[in-house]
Amino acid sequence: MHTAGPRERSISTPDLEIGYLDAGPPDGDPVILLHGFPYDVHAYAEVTPMLVEAGRRVIVPHLRGHGPTRSRTDAGRSGQQAALGADLLALQDGLHLERATYAGYDWGGRAGCVAAALWPDRCSGLVSVNGYLIQDIDAATTPIAPALEAGFWYFYYFATERGRAGLAANRKEIARVIWTRNSPLWRFSDSDLDQAADAFENDDYVEVVIHSYRHRLGLAPGHPAYAALEQRLAAAPDVTAPTITLDGAADGNFPATDGTTYATHFTGPHRHRVVPGAGHNLPQEAPQAFANAVLELAQLDDRTRHPTTRPR
Repeated sequence: MHTAGPRERSISTPDLEIGYLDAGPPDGDPVILLHGFPYDVHAYAEVTPMLVEAGRRVIVPHLRGHGPTRSRTDAGRSGQQAALGADLLALQDGLHLERATYAGYDWGGRAGCVAAALWPDRCSGLVSVNGYLIQDIDAATTPIAPALEAGFWYFYYFATERGRAGLAANRKEIARVIWTRNSPLWRFSDSDLDQAADAFENDDYVEVVIHSYRHRLGLAPGHPAYAALEQRLAAAPDVTAPTITLDGAADGNFPATDGTTYATHFTGPHRHRVVPGAGHNLPQEAPQAFANAVLELAQLDDRTRHPTTRPR
């Protein structure tokens, strides 16, 4: 049994110095857990030991603009989807991991979807909260249902210079509002928020966040370093790895679905689960359900490669 806690480490990639937590046996099957915005690595505080107990090596990076992760180039301050996916691949390369399972939500789920779709040979499985998260930037000006638009108030706030100034001045309190609306049943404590908010004091935080939301709405150009990747993502590439998608039944912004609207994008083995009582920050709100999904991937893949022969 592996009982050592996560180790704080860092690694240099072409665009970033990435801080990450590393737990579990070094030779265990690697799982990379990816947090969202405005959250941090503590979203996986309970998931990590569950996966370590099952023999997995667990790596939890601080996403660009968060915690100890720092930009090394101008490209390192972009917040666009291609950048998040490229960061995941660069981390994997730096750690000499040929293949890994990706599991995430929000920005982290998007990073996992992007990397799994663009570099399928590097992904052994995917867990994605809210399904297929690759953005259709060309459709950025297409309105959605008003009730959903209302929940995305911060998208439009960050599109303004007032929103940029507000984020710089009120990082923790903006997160409090988003947490409360995204997860109306989650009774997080002030200490939970304080712990996560430490990660928002990164010098790149405001620039990365503002660019992320302006780019997804078609209001800011992408960085030239990611132009070719964004062009590939515009084709909505499929994910071929075994995938489990999750929805929180109590997600305040992204109502739970049966997964059929995006199922065609997952061309490998795919299962969908709705997690009762969980909101948007699903791994922190329902850690056992999230860990179970990660572990179920191996079973899903094994059953696909070695199907049971039924008697005629």
